[in-house]
Amino acid sequence: MRKLVCGIIVCLFCFPLFAQEQYDLVIVGGNPGGIMAAVAAAREGKTSVILERTSHVGGLPANGLGATDIHTRNATTGLFREFVQRIKKYYVEKYGPDSQQVKDCSDGYHFEPSAATKVFDDFLEENKSYIKVLTMRQFDADLQNVVKSGNSIQKIYLLNRLTGEREEYKGRVFLDATYEGDLGAAAGIPFKVGREGKTEFNEPGAGRVYKYWGGPEGSGSTFQADNAVQAYNYRLCLTNNPSNRLLFEKPEHYDREEYISMIEDVLLGRNTDKAMQSVTQEMMTQNKGKVLAGAKSSIPGDKWGIAKVTNMVGVPNQKTDANNQHGVFLSTDLPEENWPWPTSSWEWRDKFAQRLKEYIQGLFYFAQNDEALPKQFRDAVREWGLAKDEYLDNEHFPRQVYVREGRRFVGLHFFTANDAIPVKEGGRPPLYETSITASHYALDSHAVRKRESGRIHLDGFLSYPTAVYTVPYGVIVPKEVDNLLLPVPVSGSHIGFSTLRMEPCWMAMGQAAGVASSIAIDRKEKVQDVNILELQRKLIQQGMTLIYYKDVDPNDADFPLSQFMGLKGYLPEWNADLSKKIDEKTLNRWKELSGETLQDIVVGKSTRKDVLEQIYQSMLEKKDIVHKK
Repeated sequence: MRKLVCGIIVCLFCFPLFAQEQYDLVIVGGNPGGIMAAVAAAREGKTSVILERTSHVGGLPANGLGATDIHTRNATTGLFREFVQRIKKYYVEKYGPDSQQVKDCSDGYHFEPSAATKVFDDFLEENKSYIKVLTMRQFDADLQNVVKSGNSIQKIYLLNRLTGEREEYKGRVFLDATYEGDLGAAAGIPFKVGREGKTEFNEPGAGRVYKYWGGPEGSGSTFQADNAVQAYNYRLCLTNNPSNRLLFEKPEHYDREEYISMIEDVLLGRNTDKAMQSVTQEMMTQNKGKVLAGAKSSIPGDKWGIAKVTNMVGVPNQKTDANNQHGVFLSTDLPEENWPWPTSSWEWRDKFAQRLKEYIQGLFYFAQNDEALPKQFRDAVREWGLAKDEYLDNEHFPRQVYVREGRRFVGLHFFTANDAIPVKEGGRPPLYETSITASHYALDSHAVRKRESGRIHLDGFLSYPTAVYTVPYGVIVPKEVDNLLLPVPVSGSHIGFSTLRMEPCWMAMGQAAGVASSIAIDRKEKVQDVNILELQRKLIQQGMTLIYYKDVDPNDADFPLSQFMGLKGYLPEWNADLSKKIDEKTLNRWKELSGETLQDIVVGKSTRKDVLEQIYQSMLEKKDIVHKK
C-alpha cells in the first residue's frame, strides 16, 4: 500500500504543469483587441500576460487585413488612432514624407502586414515592464481549463505547443480576446452561434435571405434563423511588382473539379451583382463569343482578370489587401464549410485552415494556368502574385484565417442592428450613458454564398448605409463571471455583431476593457460594478471618442465637454455647434434637462458652450461626472 501511495505522489510530480506568477490581467488572444487591452492597462500601471496560440501576435492586421474600411475616421480614436498615426510615421521615416508609400498609406489607414507587425511590436516593447507576451500557448474551450471560486476565475490552464506542457496562469481579471470566444465558453458564459430570425429583433436583413449584391431581397428569402456564420477566408497580400511577385503553384491536394464552374462564369460573364438582374441569356451567349475571340467580358457588373477571383484594395509598395470577391461565385472563401469552426477543437480548425489555404492556392493556380480559360483572362490574372517579402516563414501566405465571426456571448447588453442604424435620415441611433466607444461602419454580414439550382443569388450578403453608433459597456461584460471581460467575442446578434467585428472596434473595446480591468482591480470590485463615469473619464482623457461629433476633434480643448454633455443627452445632433449662439428653445430644454437656473446667460449673445460649461461645472460639484482629482 505504501508503494502505491508513493507511486501516486511520483506521478503527480511528473505531471507536466508549469506554474506562472499572478498577473493583474490574463489575456487569451494576441490580436489587436488583446494587445490594446494590455497597453491600456499598462498605462494604468497594471501587469498583463498575453497568451497567443500562434507564433506571432497582431491578429488579422498583421496577416493581410491592411485596408481599414472606416468611413468617418474621427469616430474611432483612442489607441486605434495612435496605431494609424504610428503606421504613417513608419512610412514617413522609412521612405520620406513625400514618398508614394506615404501617399498610399492613406494617413496610416492602409498598411502592409509587416508594417502592422512592427507597430504592434513597438507598442509591446514600450510596455515590456508591464506586459509579457507568450506565443504558442493554446487554450482549449473545456470546462476543466477554467478554475473558479464562486463567480470568479482563479486560474486557467493552457497547452504550451512547443514543450507539450500544461501551464497554469493566475490573474485578477481575465480577458477573452480570441476571435472564437473559447475562454468565455469554458467559463460557462451563454453564447449564440448562427443567425437570428427577423422576428426575434426585427433587424433588417436578418435570417435566411437571398439577394444579388446591392440588390433587393429576392425570392426564396424566409428570414428564418439558421446555423450560418460569416464565411472565412485569408486576407492575401498580393502584388503586381514583377521583382517582388511569386506566382501561385499547384497545391498538394489540388482538385480541378472545384474550380471548373469558373470557366463558364468567365465566358458568359455570370456574376452576382445587382446589374445581373437585367442580363438575358442572349447577352451572355454573345458575350461568350466575344471572349472566345479575344475580348474582355462586357456583361454589366462582371469582373475581369484578378478581380474575378478576389477583391483588392491597395496598400503601400504595390501591394494589396485581397479579400473575397462578393461579385462572383468562386472566390477565396468556402461558404458553409467553416460553420463548425466556432465550437470545434483546434485539431478540426487546423485541418480546415490547411484545407482553406490549399483551396485558395488552387483557385489562383487554376485561374492563372488552366487552358480551358481564355488566354487573355489567364494573362490578366498572372499579373498578380504573392508578395515574396511578406510571411517569410509561411510560404509568403498569411498565417491566420480571417475568422469573421465565432461565438457571440449574451452579455449585460445585447447589441442588435437597431443599435447601429439611425432611426431616420440624419438622426442618431440610440445613445447610452454607459457608452465606452463610438464607431462608423457599414452593416455587412458576409454570411453565406452559394450557387443553388443555377440561381444567381447571395444568401446573407447584406449591405446597408453606414451609421455612427455608440457601444455600451455591457456588450463586453458577462452576467455570470465577476472578473471576465469579452472585448472581442462581444455580445450581439449576428447582424449587430457585423458592425462590431472590425479591428478598430476591437481595438477600442480592448482599450476600454484594459481600463475597466484596472478600475475593478483598484476598487476591488466586480467588472459589472465598474463606475461608468470613471471609466468614461479615463477613456476621454486617453482621446477615446464615446459619442461622435463632426465638428469636434479629440485634440480640441472642448472635446471632454462635448463628450460628457453629449452622453448626457444635451447634444443629440451630429454637430455640437459649441460656438453657436444659444437660442431660447435650446436654452429652455437644457434648463429642464439639468434643473439649473443658469446665471448670466443671454439668448442670442451667450454661446452654447457658455451654457454647457455652467451645467458641466454643476455636475462636477454634484459628482454626476467623475473628474480627475
